[in-house]
Amino acid sequence: MDKKQQGQFCWLELTTADWQQAKSFYCDLFNWRADDADIGDGMYCTKMYSNDKIVAAMFQRMPEQEEQGVMTNWLTYIAVDNVDDTLALAEPLGATVIAGPHNVMDAGRMAILQEPNSAVFAIWQANQHTGIEVRDVEGALCWSELATLNREDSKAFYHQVLGWEFDDKEMMGITYTELQVGEHQEGGMLEMTEEWGDTPPHWMNYFAVDGCEKMANKAQELGAIICVPPTDIPEVGRFSVINDPQGATFSIIELLTPVG
Repeated sequence: MDKKQQGQFCWLELTTADWQQAKSFYCDLFNWRADDADIGDGMYCTKMYSNDKIVAAMFQRMPEQEEQGVMTNWLTYIAVDNVDDTLALAEPLGATVIAGPHNVMDAGRMAILQEPNSAVFAIWQANQHTGIEVRDVEGALCWSELATLNREDSKAFYHQVLGWEFDDKEMMGITYTELQVGEHQEGGMLEMTEEWGDTPPHWMNYFAVDGCEKMANKAQELGAIICVPPTDIPEVGRFSVINDPQGATFSIIELLTPVG
């Protein structure tokens, strides 16, 4: 994958309380390879490879993040043509800038936002680093999904800020919204109900797997907690929601139409 189009999901980043443990878990689970880069002060950026293609990155939580109570979590990045122009659209609509905007050396420019319904995501204006090198194959990102308190509000916000188009479908007794960038379905969103309890709005990343049951069992053996056991989605596939050993949440999905 070369430079991403505005609105495409372009990067995944795990901030973790125990960097070495997280590397071990994800390498064992997905057969990823870790490549550590020294970024100074005893800290490292670790790029994760699947079949020699970059699929994600992870960091040890910074001391200041620990003081702020930042938990182990996956952060979803969305490509934009211009970070500052995007913020100029997002802030008047109620978004809050959590970090940035700032340049990441010559890699690109970024900011982290909390949108009006409180889900957190990052935006990325690529320079030398365009993001993940592959998606929609086994062991890589294949879908990103927003759980929101108000689907219509979220649709309006993301359409105005990122230009997304939407297609509502009835699925498993709920209205599910697919989001589209150009001709490509990039992800989806659904509205949270009382059954979600105190779970805050959030972005969820799905990794493609060959055998949902097998991979969920493997994750559990490696110390993960299965939040949603392997479950069928009619005409789509079988998925499971997982908390890794440090509490970061992600999903796996075995699609009916094989990937890769």
